[in-house]
Amino acid sequence: MATRSISAEDHDRIAAAIRAAELKTDGEIYCVVAHSSDGYFFPAAFTATIGLFIASLAVAYGLEAWWLSIRLPHFVLAQLLALASVFVLLWLLPALRIHFVPRRLRYQAAHANAMKQFLARNVHRTQARTGVLIFVSIAERYAEVVADSGINAKVDQNVWDGVVRDLTKHAGDDRLADGFIHAIEAVGAVLAEHFPVTEGDTNELDDHLVEI
Repeated sequence: MATRSISAEDHDRIAAAIRAAELKTDGEIYCVVAHSSDGYFFPAAFTATIGLFIASLAVAYGLEAWWLSIRLPHFVLAQLLALASVFVLLWLLPALRIHFVPRRLRYQAAHANAMKQFLARNVHRTQARTGVLIFVSIAERYAEVVADSGINAKVDQNVWDGVVRDLTKHAGDDRLADGFIHAIEAVGAVLAEHFPVTEGDTNELDDHLVEI
């Protein structure tokens, strides 16, 4: 997914896209990008421990097949040293941890973070319940559109799935800022169709991209 940092110019472009989209709708669009949704030390350590245990069994059977022997205390000590080395490596290199975590667990963490941001940023507190969160978690290669209840009553999930596919494609090409802009335009068009701007509409959420 995206590897380049989002520049100040890109932040300005995204903010301008949000403002332009909201001129045509009573809905509110909020954007968040997370560099990672979890530290993953304990899940990675658990997976590494299981892998090391399986590897040690394979080594033990290999030694037996070659008519070699090793004293049990020495074998256990070697396991403990290897395990300690793996733990230290995972502690010192956080970017390595996610490679030991199953995709399902990574997606669960990213989804939980998306819902947390939806609530923490008050996207659910708009007057007509027409807030939409566009969320990306880079480390997990995950994107999601979270819409409030007022929108979900009128817009099918497959519409947001299409927005997510386009967003992740741009992110995969290392064009995350462009992906956000395209997603904002697409979400804005959907909101304008179902919730066109009315007289007296006010801006209820900040119009910028939040990096966490």
